[in-house]
Amino acid sequence: MDVDLGIARPRSETRVVVAMSGGVDSSVVAALLKDQGYDVVGITLQLYDHGVAVGRSGACCAGTDIHDARTVAGRLGIPHYVLDYESRFRDAVMEDFADSYLRGETPIPCVQCNAEVKFKDLLETARDLGADCLATGHYVQRFMGTHGAEMHRAVDPARDQSYFLFATTAAQLDFLRFPLGGLHKPAVRDLAARFGLAVADKPDSQDICFVPQGRYVDVVQKLRPGAVEPGDIVHLDGRVLGRHKGVIHFTVGQRKGLDIGGLAEPLYVVRLDAARRQVVVGPREALLTASLRLRQPNWLGGPIGPDGAPVMVRVRSATRPVPARVWLAPAPVVVFSSPEAGVSPGQACVFYDGERMLGGGWIAGTTPAYAPPSPTHVA
Repeated sequence: MDVDLGIARPRSETRVVVAMSGGVDSSVVAALLKDQGYDVVGITLQLYDHGVAVGRSGACCAGTDIHDARTVAGRLGIPHYVLDYESRFRDAVMEDFADSYLRGETPIPCVQCNAEVKFKDLLETARDLGADCLATGHYVQRFMGTHGAEMHRAVDPARDQSYFLFATTAAQLDFLRFPLGGLHKPAVRDLAARFGLAVADKPDSQDICFVPQGRYVDVVQKLRPGAVEPGDIVHLDGRVLGRHKGVIHFTVGQRKGLDIGGLAEPLYVVRLDAARRQVVVGPREALLTASLRLRQPNWLGGPIGPDGAPVMVRVRSATRPVPARVWLAPAPVVVFSSPEAGVSPGQACVFYDGERMLGGGWIAGTTPAYAPPSPTHVA
């Protein structure tokens, strides 16, 4: 496999900084580039107090990962630096994660980490080291288009990470490289074995790095002690159906765990009203959304006319793309061609044109496609 980074100078004079997480993907990126004659420098970010917070392997920032990255760099004979980004990570990612949950949202901290730490601060560090580009192990593809670099979905749809990189700007994309986007995961592991890397059989990370065993509620309560307050579970028609221990325990679309038995109809979480400390529930059709509002949009496409731009959008990482139109002015709005279910504030709405990722934004609010019955007034 030849890796052409598209830089017009001899490979031996092309310096590439590789973001090495200690996993198999970024390790293979470093090995491939070194094998093909590039001047490779490895950087690993220490983002959190790994031993205390995680105490295990299997998360992207676990303590053993730094050791694994250093071991791989030693085998490859490349310089390797560990940078302490704990303060920056806490401010840009962890604090926002806690506040987002307390607002009744469902955050995606990995997007924040990519946008605010890896593709911003680390990119600047790479430039300071005299790098020509920054390479990562993300599964996306980068192609040169008519107006510059474009991000496309990975060849392997099961591994595609374009949804999590929607905030990547055109300037960042110009400097970034993704050598694994054209490969399937088994081929990457085969390369790791061929290069003799100790991480060839290392399991993929599954959890958010600073959320041990997926217990995000514990993290929020630790970061915001006393901020999680109980409240009412309220039906769309105004009935109070029960009590809850805090809106952070719920997500839009949730059915289980409501503890409001004895009702004839199945009910789902339709909305989280953090200001009133209410979990609002309703029938399944109440989950349908006609449109949504965005904040902090990032657009990598061409000009958008008064009729908006036709796009395919994903409102969760695992959902299928659906047709919609997007407007960025006078306010960022997405209108679905058909009502879409399970749209949750705090998640991302990501735009596509075929295989090309056109950017996206954070879901700030939704317009329901469902008209609830008139409220029941309780004396």
